Amino acid sequence: MSEEQASAIGRRRAAAQDGDRAAYRERRQEIIAAAAGLFKSHGFRGTSIGQIAEALGTDRATLYYYVGSKEELFDEVVSDAVRANVARAEAIRDGAGDAPDKLRRLVTELMDSYAASYPFLYVFIQENLSHVGQKRADWSAEMRGLNRAYQDCVTAIIESGIAEGTIRPVAEPWVLAYGLIGMVGWTNRWFNPEKSAVDAATIGRAYADVLLDGLTTR
Repeated sequence: MSEEQASAIGRRRAAAQDGDRAAYRERRQEIIAAAAGLFKSHGFRGTSIGQIAEALGTDRATLYYYVGSKEELFDEVVSDAVRANVARAEAIRDGAGDAPDKLRRLVTELMDSYAASYPFLYVFIQENLSHVGQKRADWSAEMRGLNRAYQDCVTAIIESGIAEGTIRPVAEPWVLAYGLIGMVGWTNRWFNPEKSAVDAATIGRAYADVLLDGLTTR
């Protein structure tokens, strides 16, 4: 696609957004759903904008009317979900309750977020953020920063629990934090909210029970 064509489509896209917003949003959600399935089955790098168009029974030119690229689509959905997770983790860290209660909420809500944003967050955690290309460098840097912010929240809660005597110091706080996050993240290997016999809430509660049974002082 030439720069002139891309510019023209961009103008049409902007006009559509300013026009029938409800219809535009509905179609974009259909595109997001189609892309999600392809990203999960083929991976982000293995999916092309042409494949997304084909899955929707349309052509690339029509798809560009709604989304500038697969990167734009993926980054937009993931960014919103990751920012929301960090904001929630910070609220839990700074809110009421002891450390075990906060960790329980973190685990269950993180699992819920994977289901709500399926499969975008799962694809995201499999991405190598150091190799996304120059055009997405700023996005990658922001996402890495948000990942660290989430890890820091979990670590801080565990540190506070050790200090208050509710969490056993069985390892360095950051080791425990990474283990907690990794345990929930590993569900990307098998969990599909549309097919799983067990829902996200049940999985989150079970994982929280397992983790806290090993960490909570008796």
